[in-house]
Amino acid sequence: MSLGIMEEEDLAEYFRLQYGERLLQLLQKFPHIEEQSESPSIQLLEKKKEAKIMHHAMLEKKETFQHRMETLSLRWEELGIKEAQLKAHMQKFEQFIQENDQKRIRALKKATKERELKRQRMRELAKAKQEMATLRLQHQRLSSKLQDYSIFNKYLEKVVENSEFEEIHEVMARYKTLVSMHDDLMQSAQEGQEKIEHAKARLARYMEEKDDEILQHNNELARLQMRFDRARSDVIVWESRWAHIQNTAAKKTLLLGTIKMATLNLFQTVSKQLKEASFVSLEDTHKQLDMIQQFIQDLSDIWAEVRKKDQQQIRV
Repeated sequence: MSLGIMEEEDLAEYFRLQYGERLLQLLQKFPHIEEQSESPSIQLLEKKKEAKIMHHAMLEKKETFQHRMETLSLRWEELGIKEAQLKAHMQKFEQFIQENDQKRIRALKKATKERELKRQRMRELAKAKQEMATLRLQHQRLSSKLQDYSIFNKYLEKVVENSEFEEIHEVMARYKTLVSMHDDLMQSAQEGQEKIEHAKARLARYMEEKDDEILQHNNELARLQMRFDRARSDVIVWESRWAHIQNTAAKKTLLLGTIKMATLNLFQTVSKQLKEASFVSLEDTHKQLDMIQQFIQDLSDIWAEVRKKDQQQIRV
């Protein structure tokens, strides 16, 4: 809200509160004055005088109020400045608090890390002490063994004195060479034995596979032998059937020849009876049978007609 609008609203509210009751009191006094006054001009002058007095009073009040409003505006601006300063101080204070919190957190983390590092170093120190104690025990055991094995050193010195070697380390090198050769020979023997075992295993698998194949071939051979035996028995059966078929065919061929001869004889007899020249081949038995059938049918019709006429004559 701007200062001018605030002043106008405050002035209206101020005058309403300060002079509202006074104006009512003055208005209540006016009828009494009118009753006492006898002249309207006098009353008008009095009213103008009272209006001037009220106007001067209002101006004074207005100036006083404006002065107070200016003072209040200045105080309001000062309060705004102080509020901004207070906000800035609050932000700085909050930033200071945050920085202190961060520093405190970093300090706590650093202290925690240092405590953890201290505990780790204590653990490492305890482990190192334990390892030191273990090494001391090992040193004691090795020292004891060294004393025990000193007799072997003396033995090796005597060996060097009574052999072609000049130093003990040459004996040890020779021993290591022999041990290495022995290990190589043992490894070669072991590899050879492993190869032999692998070869035996492969041979056993091969023999087993071949035995399975031989068994399968034997089974197949037995199955084929059974099929061969059944085929031989079937051949005997079919040979007997073929001989029977051939005998039957010979009989039927003979019967067919007899039928054809009889048919030809009948055909020739019919041809003679018909006294007609026929152009049917001597080998065409079907047509011969057709002509014979037609001749027999004609004879049957003639015979039926003759019998019918005889019966009619007998009736007459």
